[in-house]
Amino acid sequence: MIELLRTRRSIRKYTEQKIEPEKVEILKEAVLLSPSSKGINPWKFIFIEDPETIQKLKLFKPTGASPLETARLAVVFCADETVNDAWVEDCSIAAIILQLTAHSLGLGSCWIHAHYRMHSETVSSEKYIQDLLGIPAHFRVLCAVSVGYPAKSVKGRPFEELQFEKIRTNKF
Repeated sequence: MIELLRTRRSIRKYTEQKIEPEKVEILKEAVLLSPSSKGINPWKFIFIEDPETIQKLKLFKPTGASPLETARLAVVFCADETVNDAWVEDCSIAAIILQLTAHSLGLGSCWIHAHYRMHSETVSSEKYIQDLLGIPAHFRVLCAVSVGYPAKSVKGRPFEELQFEKIRTNKF
């Protein structure tokens, strides 16, 4: 696990290589194995492989969604806010589980935040994604994660760059 953490980076550009169906199935299994508050599992995961839909999805906010441009897979993380108030945390955990699993399979990924972001001056990113994908209004959208084979090799973060000053022991 520590090697995955040491070598994982956000990947924003992908090759045209299609992701093997068995790898997509492993990613699906991974998100379903994610822990959630009280075991409620309020989430839904929308796996999008259709290139046309991915291109429409990338428009959910004016900047910051460019990793979807070349992604071969996009996964939208949403949850029913009426059954669990920890839906943001639950979806966040599932998203990083997906990203670490993707990395373990030789794939790259990038989190693209939607919650509290705007598609336009009057339409939220969440509303845009809900309308595009037919998500019910009581399901909140946290993020999309782009997935694909990395277009270039990216090294992990060097140990010397870790911010150990952010760690406290026993008190702040």
